[in-house]
Amino acid sequence: MSCLFCGIAEGSIPARKVHEDERIVAFEDVHPQAPAHILIVPRKHIPTGLDIGPEDRDLIGEIFLVAAKLARENGIAADGYRVVLNTNSAAGQSVFHLHYHLLGGRLFHWPPG
Repeated sequence: MSCLFCGIAEGSIPARKVHEDERIVAFEDVHPQAPAHILIVPRKHIPTGLDIGPEDRDLIGEIFLVAAKLARENGIAADGYRVVLNTNSAAGQSVFHLHYHLLGGRLFHWPPG
């Protein structure tokens, strides 16, 4: 498989990992959009948000628990943080392996984009 995020998850592609367990890997974004910008990626290859199945419910819940843990560890929980999922190209998805952006450390505006 030639998926960038699968390579990072398996360790064949280097990344600045900040969390790793049997189901989830999180690492610093190489093009950060905020002082804290971490990508949270399931080890399971799921191409987009549209490909999440009923069997992935627990996995998606775990991703949000990891996001909250990382927000606390990175000092962005108290002021607030954003978790973003881009699905398909028009929404900004460039790597087709499900990944959530944990962003914090600056003021965000609404609506985004």
